[in-house]
Amino acid sequence: MQYEDRVDALVAPKGALEMLSQDEIARISEDSSELHELFRRCSLAILNCGSDSDDPQAVLEEFHDFQISIVQQERGVKLQLENAPSSAFVDGKMIQSVREMLFCVLRDIIFTHHEYDLEKALENASSDKITNTVFNLLRNANVFRRSPEPNLIVCWGGHSIARHEYDYTKVVGHELGLRELNICTGCGPGAMKGPMKGAAIAHTKQRLSDGVYLGLTEPGIIAAESPNPIVNQLVILPDIEKRLEAFVRAGHGIIVFPGGAGTAEEILYLLGILLHPNNKNVPFPLVFTGPKESAAYFEQIDEFIGTVLGKEAQDKYQIIIDDPVAVARTMKEQMEEVRSFRKQHHDAFYYNWKLFIPETFQHPFEPTHEKVAALNLHFDQALHDLAANLRRAFSSIVAGNVKAQGVAYIKAHGPFEIHGDKALLAKLDALLKAFVEQQRMKLPGTKYVPCYKVITE
Repeated sequence: MQYEDRVDALVAPKGALEMLSQDEIARISEDSSELHELFRRCSLAILNCGSDSDDPQAVLEEFHDFQISIVQQERGVKLQLENAPSSAFVDGKMIQSVREMLFCVLRDIIFTHHEYDLEKALENASSDKITNTVFNLLRNANVFRRSPEPNLIVCWGGHSIARHEYDYTKVVGHELGLRELNICTGCGPGAMKGPMKGAAIAHTKQRLSDGVYLGLTEPGIIAAESPNPIVNQLVILPDIEKRLEAFVRAGHGIIVFPGGAGTAEEILYLLGILLHPNNKNVPFPLVFTGPKESAAYFEQIDEFIGTVLGKEAQDKYQIIIDDPVAVARTMKEQMEEVRSFRKQHHDAFYYNWKLFIPETFQHPFEPTHEKVAALNLHFDQALHDLAANLRRAFSSIVAGNVKAQGVAYIKAHGPFEIHGDKALLAKLDALLKAFVEQQRMKLPGTKYVPCYKVITE
């Protein structure tokens, strides 16, 4: 049955795409294979990029009849689409940005699963091997440029933010773009789209035709945070841990806008790494910022970090409220410190090899009730280890909130139970309740049912 909002199409790649082997085509073409279903779900997320939904299951149900298959021809491959979302097309032709990203999905899924077979190859891998794998995944996606200056600013923040917060991210992005800085985000809506939109306008004003708008995502999150159309380089990493490492290896500084559990996870990931003794002297600019209406949000985050991780962690970042120019100037000025350090230590500008990332931050954490309940959320451990375990707690909440597998797991087994030190959990519970009250867990206007219980008794 053909719906008015569905389109059938045969799509060719824009530019060159390597010929696929018969083995690669067989792996991804089998309708019953897990790899084909992964390819289908990620492709649907790309094609449905205009959607306002952050419920991956609802998207899959709405387009349950969507199908995609590979057609190999003498001069390359094409994709056969059936019942694809019409929002990806204009007058019967696929939007160019959508077409580019659709073939990025094909590239990344085949390379990751065919070349690496990551689940087996990296199960007991060392930190160095995982870091090299992230490098190879980014290199295969043609992310690296031999720029004479560090200039890639990573912007983190929520997809479900208020309009005034979104507008603020655009202004900050504009100020960054005027200073000829490039943007990397999680590639979705909200605080991931705003900085790119602002920078794109500023790059046009500066007559920069090669601006970078790098989007890094992973299969578990892409359906809930479909890539925005400004992204001109998209990479789908195999899991959240590889995605987070890609951010800090490729980026030269990070700006954090208001967000929810996912943003807290990112903050704790980076702070945990920077708190490790091996990274004591590694410069990594980090700024928390938002409009004046969001000042309380960062006060809550700062208080939580100070109470749980201490002043040493608070010293790793600056908080700048309602001043986009100051944010951009701070990043631009600190790029010189990053540049000097990289030159002094003969480190590449395009990949931060010197940053040490412990294995506790690198190996995938698949949340189950048993694993979440067993997290070590007590003060009697090194600060970077506590940050790693807190990061896993927030990662579990993200999975239960928006990832299809996590949502299904919570529906079947009930909410996760978080145990630990009473004083620590009291602070964690207060922070999470604030996120819920401020509608930072789901899109504004939607009802949030917690996927967790903080056991403070």
